[in-house]
Parts: sequence; structure tokens; C-alpha cells
Amino acid sequence: MTPDLADLPALVHVPEGRKDLHDHPFYRMAVFDGASVRAPRPDEVQPLPPGSDVFVLPGRRAVGLNPETGGPEVLGGSQAAAGFAAPGYLRLTHPAMARDEDAPPLPLFAYAPVGVLRGRLVTTTVRVDRSRRQDPRRFDLREIGRRSRALVRSYPRNRLIAHLRHCAMVYGCRAAQNFFLGREECPLPTSQTCNATCAGCLSHQPPGGVPASHERIAFTPTPDEVAEVALIHIGRVARPVVSFGQGCEGEPLAVAEVLIEAVREVRRRTDRGTIHLNTNGSRPDAVAALCEAGLDSIRLSVNSFWPARYDAYVRPRGFTLDDVLASGRAVRESGGFVSVNLLVFPGVTDLPDDIEATISALRDVGVDLVQMRNLNMDPDLYLGTVPRPDTARPVGLIETMRRLRGAVPGLRFGYFNPPVRTLVTRRRAGLSRTPFP
Repeated sequence: MTPDLADLPALVHVPEGRKDLHDHPFYRMAVFDGASVRAPRPDEVQPLPPGSDVFVLPGRRAVGLNPETGGPEVLGGSQAAAGFAAPGYLRLTHPAMARDEDAPPLPLFAYAPVGVLRGRLVTTTVRVDRSRRQDPRRFDLREIGRRSRALVRSYPRNRLIAHLRHCAMVYGCRAAQNFFLGREECPLPTSQTCNATCAGCLSHQPPGGVPASHERIAFTPTPDEVAEVALIHIGRVARPVVSFGQGCEGEPLAVAEVLIEAVREVRRRTDRGTIHLNTNGSRPDAVAALCEAGLDSIRLSVNSFWPARYDAYVRPRGFTLDDVLASGRAVRESGGFVSVNLLVFPGVTDLPDDIEATISALRDVGVDLVQMRNLNMDPDLYLGTVPRPDTARPVGLIETMRRLRGAVPGLRFGYFNPPVRTLVTRRRAGLSRTPFP
């Protein structure tokens, strides 16, 4: 028996015809890094975070490592299982599994391997943000229901508040729930449409494809409705963030005029609160106008800074990756705060050429923060969507973050949008060149 394999977590699988998890008495946990099936590295294995979910993967067989031979083997009569880590945690590898020919595509989640070590479920993950703003233990659904009903009654003509109540109570959106609880970040969805057709879009999928996780907003709120929600939140939270660009909408820059007027109204009424934009960055001119109106920060969503991989996944219509970078520069030149929502996928994000492209873009734009966000998609579908060199080997995501941090001085990693109003105010007044703390 190989000592290293003997120390690995036991493989977790679901026997055929069952719905409960079992740890295998012989096979050890295996992972897929996007190029090969291997043993997990010691620094990759962590307890499955509280608030995580575990899934059975239909039409996929569990693959484990034989501790006597050291090689991977498919378990007959079993189904593979996977974990979905809680917010704030980055998945480092995929489950090792063998796909049946008639296996259905998986729903849009970020699948991670699961095993058992010393009686605890484990996975391959690293925490990238210490904020507890979406910790499931902090959310009381009865309290959220009571407060959301009261707010809808107080503002019966504001359709956006009613929409956010639906998101909070039906979809379990933590951002919407935090709005009604009067804390953290408040979402401001506005757009019904998008100028990209991302392969892994959470709110719109073609008929017969992978089902979207939820529906998009069915109306475009007025600037007054948007400003009213933002001002409610800013008026009762100590370090408030209000943000355009949510999972329940398309691209907010598609209705840039609404955003600009709403931001102007908020800034006319208060200089408090971080006004933030989550976006694909497709319209640099609109971003510049938003900065002039009072926008503080931006988060640019990118799966890869390698143009062919970006185009293959995002499938932009009428814009390019160069426009995305220009939007980031527009915010930086205004004195604002720039984040990248890096949609991380093991086996792609950690390819050497992808890392170099990311470093080049971060330096070019002057990015403050990289939000390491899991890209939610069936591994087989994504790896079949984006081009990769046949001989390239991923270096691992922990090593990827080490290289990015080493190449871009002052760069920080995270998962959530931080409150940066004070920093941005000082930058715009020429009082600070201090990087984000």
C-alpha cells in the first residue's frame, strides 16, 4: 500500500438506487484538475464549509484511487457525488467521475469533489473572503418574511421592492435578504436584456438547454424606484453598498440611462454609501458617464483574459474584451475602485498562458481587487467550450493566486463587493494613493 494514498480521505459515493452518501472502505478520494485525475494535494483539502450543499450527479460514476496500485478506477453500481461550497470559498478541483453516454447536462453549479476524513466531509477549497455577509446561519427566513412584507406595504408603488421580496423569499437570494435585514450590500437589478449570451448564464438559457437557476426581472424600474431603494439602504446601514448588476437580470449597461439618473438622484440626496456596478464592461462611454454621476466602484466579469476563451464563453454581441478593459480604465482614471469578477474554473484559469494574460490585464487596468468567483457550469460542457492547448498543464489555483499576487503589487483577493466610499472620496480629492486595505 502506498503511504500517501492511505492518508487520503475516503471516497464518497452514492450506491445505485440509493440517495444517501457512503464513504468507501477501500477507495480513496480522487480529483480532476481539468487535465488529469489525481490525488488531492494536502493544501487543497479542507472540511466542507458550513452552509455548503452536496449533490448526486446523475449519469456519472464515482472514480476513486486504488491504494494498492495508485491508479484511478471507476466504481460500478455507484453514482458520483459533489459538493457546492458556501459563498466566500473557491473550489480548487472538480470531482473525478466517469460520464455515461446518455448522462444529462448538469445544472449550473460549481461542482467540487467530496470525501471523508476522520469522520468529516471534506472537499478541495480555500477561503478567499472572510466576510460573513452570506453565512447561512445569519439568516432567519421568518424575520426576512416579516420585514419584507412590512417594507412592501410601506412602499406599495415601488415595484423594485416587491421584486426583491420575491428574490429573497423564492430564490433565497442572500443579497436581497440582507436588504430587508438592513445590512451589508443591497442589490439594484434593472435590466431585462443582455448583449452577451454566456454559455453559463444563470438567468437565461435557450429552450432545451441547461435550465437557468432563476428568471430575470420582468420590468425596467424607473430611476426614482431605484434611487428610493438605494436611499432606504444607505440611510440605515453603517457601511452601505448598493449595487447594479445582479443574477436576476441581464446587463445593467443596457439601461445605462436609468442607472445614470438614479445615481445622480442618490448623490443629490446623500454623499454616503458605495454605489457599485457589476457589469460585463461592454460600454466604456456609459461607464465614464456613470463615474461622472457618482459611481464609486466597478466589478468586471471575465472568465478569461485570453481573447479566444473569453469569446467562446461570453459570446459578446457588439463589444470586445478591449471594451471591458477600457471600462476598467475609465473607473480607475476617475479615482474609483476597480474589481475583476474572475470566473474561476480549474483547468483553465490556472493554465500558464491564462495566468500571464490575467497579469497583463490587471496591470493595464490597475485593478484593486480580484474576486475569485466559482464559474458555475458542467465541467464537461465548459471544457468543451473554451479552447485549450493539448499539452498545457494547470499549475493549480493556489499557485495561480501566488503568481498573481507576486506580479501585481498591492493586489487583494476576495469574493464580495467591499464598501470603498471613503477610499474613493479621498482618491478623487487627491488625498490618497493608498491601495485598498
